[in-house]
Amino acid sequence: MVSYNFPSQIHFLVITILVIITALLTPITTNTSPLPWNILSNDNFAGKLTTASTSVESAATDFGHITKIFPSAVLNPSAVQDITDLIKLSFDSQSSFPLAARGHGHSHRGQAAAKDGVVVNMRSMVNRDQGIKVSRAGLYADVDSAWLWIEVLNKTLELGLTPVSWTDYLYLTVGGTLSNGGISGQTFRYGPQISNVLEMDVITGKGEIATCSKDMNSDLFYAALGGLGQFGIITRARIKLELAPKRAKWLRFLYTDFSEFTRDQERLISETDGVHFLEGSVMLDHGPPDNWRSTYYPPSDHLRIVSMVKQHRVIYCLEVVKYYDETSQHSVNEEMEELSNSLNYVRGFMYEKDVTYMDFLNRVRIGELKLKSKGQWNVPHPWLNLFVPKSQISRFDYGVFKGVILRNNTTVGPLLVYPMNRNKWDDRMSTAIPEEDVFYAVGFLRSASFDNWEDYEKENMQVLLFCDDANMGVIQYLPYYSSQEGWVGHFGPRWNVFVERKYRYDPKMILSPGQNIFQ
Repeated sequence: MVSYNFPSQIHFLVITILVIITALLTPITTNTSPLPWNILSNDNFAGKLTTASTSVESAATDFGHITKIFPSAVLNPSAVQDITDLIKLSFDSQSSFPLAARGHGHSHRGQAAAKDGVVVNMRSMVNRDQGIKVSRAGLYADVDSAWLWIEVLNKTLELGLTPVSWTDYLYLTVGGTLSNGGISGQTFRYGPQISNVLEMDVITGKGEIATCSKDMNSDLFYAALGGLGQFGIITRARIKLELAPKRAKWLRFLYTDFSEFTRDQERLISETDGVHFLEGSVMLDHGPPDNWRSTYYPPSDHLRIVSMVKQHRVIYCLEVVKYYDETSQHSVNEEMEELSNSLNYVRGFMYEKDVTYMDFLNRVRIGELKLKSKGQWNVPHPWLNLFVPKSQISRFDYGVFKGVILRNNTTVGPLLVYPMNRNKWDDRMSTAIPEEDVFYAVGFLRSASFDNWEDYEKENMQVLLFCDDANMGVIQYLPYYSSQEGWVGHFGPRWNVFVERKYRYDPKMILSPGQNIFQ
């Protein structure tokens, strides 16, 4: 694994001071000035740039439903050149204006917003007849970044191929997940989605479009992957593929002992030819298992599970999946039986499903449709996602799952906790991760009401305060900070590299102001 040789402490201080001075002296970084009049009247954007209240209102909100940040206009590009022209216009203007790319709007806290600027509706460029080119010989797909991962999967499966790394929810854009990381239960084996990209086209904050890879414009390549949209807008990505399996053998095991639960997870992710998917979750004594994951268990067992939860207050579920096809269908049952015999779960609490590969990957869609039918989808989502070092996960369980969360009795929605291997990540990319060889992804994926979402926010702050006070080295995934000081702490010694790249690729601080990094 290649790492940067970071500059000295003096260099770090100089860079930080430069950022502060620029923020004070350069008016464009405040992102408060209205759009220059000549943009709205520019013929290049006729019929594409709109200030209609419905479009602006839609762009002001996101899946989180916690913030409402209004742009001045929305660009509905028909081609990449429209985006390039608009960024170039901002860059060349004396009064530059901010821009943000918006995919499916699944951000949580306005990260894809552009206050008083322009939100670029990337989905307007989707062309069902083009947009993806699959190479069977090269085992890759060239994909327009505005495509949803479910659309990519449908197209590649037509040729018997599939990407290898996924998110749990497939109705996210390619560009959106690659700008963050893209994690799920496959990450321990294949790495995050950003580790499975061969090449990209990126429009920088100067309005320049560049093709980049590990061998060409490599610094931009690594900067944009996990770069939170700070260095450019990804418009195309070349994604690794492999032969697609046909089915998934899907097992779930319940645990009452956290140490046994984590020990089994860590052993399984260390095996080179074991399961293809592994995730863990937490069930608390907050009433019946009424979130979408309760559909994983047969109704006849719900009372048994609820009884065990009430007895222990906190229990854990391990999910593992082995993919197979015609060539391996005879051995998969034997392999999974051997695996289950080796685990230290509570006997009598194993659950098995055998589903198609597509049905497994698209499993969250069932929960989405269920919540939509109840009017519980377009509600506040005060989510919190963390990376917790392996050495701290037991303290986290005791202080957070069995402490803060259980005490507050507010959690509604899945709580995920599963490990991944650091050697599947690349330090040259922008995503911040812990230093330990194994670390856990912990996700508080809660749904709230418009009346009580602030209670969840307070709980999130209690969790973060506990981690900070215990000096656990926890790092936010899909991060949000209200000040630049928070971002400096988030990136740690990599902050100065992040800042240098910002000045290199977006010196006027035009792109993705909603991340609140360079205000």
